[in-house]
Order: sequence, then C-alpha cells, then structure tokens
Amino acid sequence: MDRLLTMDKEQFIAAMQAEFRKALSEVADAVNNAPTGNVICGSEMAVREAMVELQRRAFEKAVQMRIDSTESSFSPSDRRGGQAQGELGAVAAQQPEHRDAPAALAQRRGRK
Repeated sequence: MDRLLTMDKEQFIAAMQAEFRKALSEVADAVNNAPTGNVICGSEMAVREAMVELQRRAFEKAVQMRIDSTESSFSPSDRRGGQAQGELGAVAAQQPEHRDAPAALAQRRGRK
C-alpha cells in the first residue's frame, strides 16, 4: 500500500455524532454535579477526561476510516511486479508432482 486514500468527511462526522453527544453530556453532568462555589475545581478533571476520551475515539475512528477507505479500493488482482492469482495457479498446474521430494532432498544432502 503506497498511499492512504482520504476518508469521507461527512461520513466521519455522522459516525462521530453519538460520541460527541455522549462527551458533551458527560461535561454537562460534571459541571452540574460540581458543588456550588467550587464548580471549576469540582468538575475540571471529569470534563478533561471526557474530552480526552472523545479526542482518542475521534482520532481512532478517523484513522480507521482512512484505512478502510484505502482497503475498499484495493483489488487483489491488481498486483505490482507479480503474477495474478490465476497465472500462479496455471504455472503450478504445469509443474510435475514430486511425491518423492523429501527422499530426493535427503539424497542430495547425503542421507538415505
């Protein structure tokens, strides 16, 4: 694989909407549950954790979608520098069978 193709931005946004809503819900819960007079200190870590997790999931999803986009365009029969699967099968079919290959190999090495 020489180069990754781009992903569809709109599909990514659509796929992440539920994750985004979940993270924002966690932020709202953290701020609402913080004690009065201590809202920042009482919610800062929970908000940070929710946003870091959203960042991780978004980055993971974006990279996976880009890989998937590339793999879906890959054709196994479009190999560079090699023979196609059908050609390899035809070459193998033309080869004589070597039922005694282990014995022949042992004789070459001086064993019997």
